[in-house]
Amino acid sequence: MMERTDFSQFKEKALENPEFREEYEKLQQKYELKTKLISLRKISGLTQEELAKKLHTQKSNISRLENVNSKISPRLSTIEEYAKAMGYNLEINFIRQH
Repeated sequence: MMERTDFSQFKEKALENPEFREEYEKLQQKYELKTKLISLRKISGLTQEELAKKLHTQKSNISRLENVNSKISPRLSTIEEYAKAMGYNLEINFIRQH
């Protein structure tokens, strides 16, 4: 009987491939951004509809912005407006590559 490899072992092995690692890191940053946007909105107690009204846009635009599977890459000004609508400032940080 073959032993099943769990996901963490599979991921660790796959990340040994430099091309896979690079693509994974690109996607991870997008996923983390969208997860933070959703968390920020929820902490602020706003629904997508309420946030859309504050930003003078449609709920579908907020949904698309927060969707982790969306292929769109939001403009920096959009993220700034999103944060300000909830009383936050955007902070950008640069981290040296290894």
